[in-house]
Amino acid sequence: MKVTEGDDLKHRQLRYEGYLQRISAEQREYAEACGSPKMTETDNTNTDEQREGLLEQILSRGNLNRAYKQVKRNKGAGGIDGMQVDELLPFLKENKSELVQTLRDGKYRPKPVRRVEIPKENGKTRKLGIPTVVDRLIQQAICQVLSPIFEEQFSDNSFGFRPKRSAHDALKRCQTNITEGYKYVVDMDLEKYFDTVNQSRLIQILSETIKDERAISLIHKFLRAGVMVGGMFEDSPEGVPQGGPLSPLLGNILLNECDHELERRGHRFVRYADDLLIFCKSKKAARRTLTHILPYIEEKLFLRVNREKTQVAYVSKVKYLGYSFYICKGEGRLRIHPKSVRKFKGKIREVTGRSNGMGIEARRTRLNQVVRGWMNYFKLADAKKLVRGLDEWIRSRMRMVTWKRWKRVRTRFQNLKRSGISEERAWMWANTRKGYWRTAHSPILSRALSNERFKRAGYLSLMDCYSAK
Repeated sequence: MKVTEGDDLKHRQLRYEGYLQRISAEQREYAEACGSPKMTETDNTNTDEQREGLLEQILSRGNLNRAYKQVKRNKGAGGIDGMQVDELLPFLKENKSELVQTLRDGKYRPKPVRRVEIPKENGKTRKLGIPTVVDRLIQQAICQVLSPIFEEQFSDNSFGFRPKRSAHDALKRCQTNITEGYKYVVDMDLEKYFDTVNQSRLIQILSETIKDERAISLIHKFLRAGVMVGGMFEDSPEGVPQGGPLSPLLGNILLNECDHELERRGHRFVRYADDLLIFCKSKKAARRTLTHILPYIEEKLFLRVNREKTQVAYVSKVKYLGYSFYICKGEGRLRIHPKSVRKFKGKIREVTGRSNGMGIEARRTRLNQVVRGWMNYFKLADAKKLVRGLDEWIRSRMRMVTWKRWKRVRTRFQNLKRSGISEERAWMWANTRKGYWRTAHSPILSRALSNERFKRAGYLSLMDCYSAK
């Protein structure tokens, strides 16, 4: 019998209602955003400041000013009202007092987010929700106050969207686990995680730490703000729309429950946002771990696990954050995954395509950005031979686009002569009928457009970036 998406949602809701019946009356109040906190006061934590008067902290002048600066720094497109980031300051000068009062009174209503779909590598799309700039300001203000509170609760094995932590830190932790003998992994794939977050469960978790019901109510309003798709409003009964400042934090808060459960069970794991690897010493242990953790994720956190993509595998068989792993002399090492190489080549083809409308300066600037950014991210990998080969390929692409740009026989002849090619050979190659790509690999063009010439013209080399790591 085929199960529809609606049936699946109804089944998950029934599971959640059953869960509410099982928990105590006090915990049920948490799920309805009006429970009492469980978090105990410590030397580093002022519970009154955290839970009571939290809205006042969010709406304080200093916090709102910091939020405005961050929104302006992040730039980004406008929401459904068309207001751009540059228009936010004039708006606040006229309406700040009224806006703050509306938030204090609980009368503020966030606008629906604007749906934007970003293409993915597999041909599918990732759904983003772009809030209005005013809503982004408020979300940023909330995030700045909540982050330090929940940062103390987050697991040391969580690395995504956290201060002073990065994907590189997550990868280094993976290397440590592999070196210490954990060579099999549960590669967990959460299906459309941000789109399927159970909002009631999330509100319950928030309420266990945050006592200020006004702050909880405001967050809930952002979750239920809805989406505008093609001019039509769609409700958002589940999920945390990606695209706003608040969604990464809320995503971490929910998955922090999974982190603590894995720690309680004594597992080694690394999580970056919703990308989770659980490390085990044998394939049998990894299979057992997957079998035991699935019910918790699906029945306690009400998340969907993609059974087709979730796998138990040897570490060399998985892709994580664009990298792959291998073991050399008992030590966990990193490679660049072939899919990451293909994606990089696709970007280079876009930049070096003659039909993209770029001029020489714009192409050089964009190419350098892509080269520098890609190499800075993949600098942890053992990839000297691969990087050298990619460098040669990029230079060939540049020779090809330059040859195309020269276009006319006379232009090619004159440019080849200026590059030190003899008149006879320059005339012969200017009239060649060989294809662009074949000509780009010819000794004549390699000499006329040498690597040194590209370097003098200001083009970055992957190899230079890799050697400087």
